[in-house]
Amino acid sequence: MDESQGSAPEATPAPVSPVGRDGGAGAAPRTSPTRRGVLRGGALAAAVAALEVLKNSSALPARMTSAAAAAPATAAAVLPDIQFDIADYVGPVTTVDGVEVQMGPVHTVFATARLLRPPTRGDQSRLSSALSTIERAYAFSPSGVFTFVAYGLPYFGKMPGGLHGPLVSAYMPRLRSSTRRYVLEEAVAGPTDVSPSNPRITKRRFNVPVSIEGNDLLFTLRSDNAANIQDVLRWLGGSNRLAGRPQTSPLLSDLLTFTSSRAMFTQIGLPRKVADANKLVYAFMVNPRSPMWMGFADQQTSGTSAAGAVTFQASPLTTARPGDYFGNGSVQHLSHVIMDLQQFYDVDDKGVPGDDAMYTERVQYMFRSTPPPSEGNADQYTDGGGPAFLENTFQGTDDALRSAQGIGTPEGEHRIGHLSCLQRSSRTASGQPLHVRMDGPGYDGMDVPDGSAQPKLQFTVFVPTAEFFRVMRSNQASLDLAEEHDVEEDENGLERFLTATRRQNFLTPPRLHRSFPLVEFI
Repeated sequence: MDESQGSAPEATPAPVSPVGRDGGAGAAPRTSPTRRGVLRGGALAAAVAALEVLKNSSALPARMTSAAAAAPATAAAVLPDIQFDIADYVGPVTTVDGVEVQMGPVHTVFATARLLRPPTRGDQSRLSSALSTIERAYAFSPSGVFTFVAYGLPYFGKMPGGLHGPLVSAYMPRLRSSTRRYVLEEAVAGPTDVSPSNPRITKRRFNVPVSIEGNDLLFTLRSDNAANIQDVLRWLGGSNRLAGRPQTSPLLSDLLTFTSSRAMFTQIGLPRKVADANKLVYAFMVNPRSPMWMGFADQQTSGTSAAGAVTFQASPLTTARPGDYFGNGSVQHLSHVIMDLQQFYDVDDKGVPGDDAMYTERVQYMFRSTPPPSEGNADQYTDGGGPAFLENTFQGTDDALRSAQGIGTPEGEHRIGHLSCLQRSSRTASGQPLHVRMDGPGYDGMDVPDGSAQPKLQFTVFVPTAEFFRVMRSNQASLDLAEEHDVEEDENGLERFLTATRRQNFLTPPRLHRSFPLVEFI
């Protein structure tokens, strides 16, 4: 679930073209490059280019300024220790069609990086200074820039003694249920990912095997203004200018190389604008009020936890205690997903709808069938065929089971809805979410076999343990329920429409230790 507020005024759409086949994997920036050199190639250049084409279709939202964002708080010490805790900074919750939502920053870039050598205390100081410089130049608000930093298992493996050496072992929280295991474990292929571990799984259009990435760092940059993120990316790449003023860039080329970038956009109506601008065959079926590709909003406040509840120290799933080094940290999962929207909207190459194109079908795939949350409009196809904003209602952890059994479904059909499957383990018995989602649409050519731009789901989520996400992802597929209760593949949620091509888990440390954690002990 994302965090944000309100809709935005209309903007004239401009064609959105592919960002690039690989999303920008490339060489590290030079020590003192020119601005042209920074933009010539590589992951940062790809991110800048992606934002350039997307900002022409987006608009700056008219947000109500929150009390937190209005405060003159530029020093890192007064910003939230939980890095991703931005709900109080993006404006108050708003209501759309009777549903409480909070819309996050319009633009987000995920930039992954690998270290060229183990970091030193000097590197730690340099990164800390760079992050503080960004926050002095840009307010910690949607009109400025939000910056998060997270670390993968390869990073901790570079500490003295390695991943299971005395340093990491002393500070890394563990699972309360199995204290030999860390809260941070590597991502695994999901049960419906294309993978040698799933020999029976194939996808109709994008049959791309999933890759478990091995990055050391993940930078997440968020803002309503794409130009702000572009400016920060250029500065990190060596432009020596920030927020319109001369500012020496951090020297990163001897330390790390950026390996990929992924641009995400989240705004009411923006997916439809991108679909229209690129003449996608199903564009007429994308709801013009939806912030998501599949036509249903995903920003309901009822579908996400407060940030403080998913930290290591707050969760009963971990051994962490208040005040621990990583206490206010969380596990961040990042995945890159190609969406087969032509299959989801069930239209042929000429845009003619098929048997499963009706809104009443699609809403059941997304939510549930016990009962469907909406019957839609008389016209089931045009502009989505029904409302985009629906309550993310919790009907118990056994909701997916009842649906798989055909109990309470239309005509007793055995069918499973995506959200009801997630809720098998994503919430407490009383319905409280146990994760903070921060996903949204993308549109580029990354990992697409023919290099064409395709709709993407840029998915990230903050959870208390990697094991929690593994179980939740398995329940999202619910292959166990499908097999036990004879649910056909084309009646099982959204799995057949999604191809995850990349996955990795990261640890997002508290703000206090966001700059190369543990290095000060070396």
